Amino acid sequence: MTRTGLLGGSFNPAHRGHRGVTLAAVRALGLDEAWWLVSPGNPLKSGAKDMAPLAARLASARAMARRAPIRATAIEAKLGTRYTIDTLRALKRRYPKRRFIWLMGADNLAQFHRWKAWRDIAREMPIAVIARPGYDARALASPAMGWLRRRVRPVAQAQHWTRWSLPALVVLRFRPDPTSATAVRAADPDWFRRAGSSFSMRSRNLTPE
Repeated sequence: MTRTGLLGGSFNPAHRGHRGVTLAAVRALGLDEAWWLVSPGNPLKSGAKDMAPLAARLASARAMARRAPIRATAIEAKLGTRYTIDTLRALKRRYPKRRFIWLMGADNLAQFHRWKAWRDIAREMPIAVIARPGYDARALASPAMGWLRRRVRPVAQAQHWTRWSLPALVVLRFRPDPTSATAVRAADPDWFRRAGSSFSMRSRNLTPE
């Protein structure tokens, strides 16, 4: 079985912080690779005025993932899934020879209880939470963490996640990177125009290569 981490997000745009924490998670969890699921649209961010087109965001993610065991994909657009629970179930059916673990930042754990069928997500596959300065306290005090607290696994067991009974969660702590998509957009508001113009025919493939 190919051990694959899944990191969903807007990637608006992708930046070195995404790359750094993903590579750290690959090492900590013993993954063969990680997939960045570039979302067509986040239900919790609907109507965001500064959301770049999917083509530009996917192009930025693929550029940032070069020469790394990371595959950027917009497969949700092809699957027609809007919610994470539906995406995860579809991926498990589509790729039966892979074992998946869901990767999320502590900022997402803090609001995980707002996600559709969040308990079912936790029952569907293990979760690795990546600590983020400024969000950890809220994440630990969140309703979702209250439900998952007794299912937290020690970091020392992180590479054995394929053997865990579900639900199961591990918290990973890496050296923080201050880079944020908000800061990147503020420094370069027109980033997506260049990314979109370099979106080659090869990049139009929405599925992992």
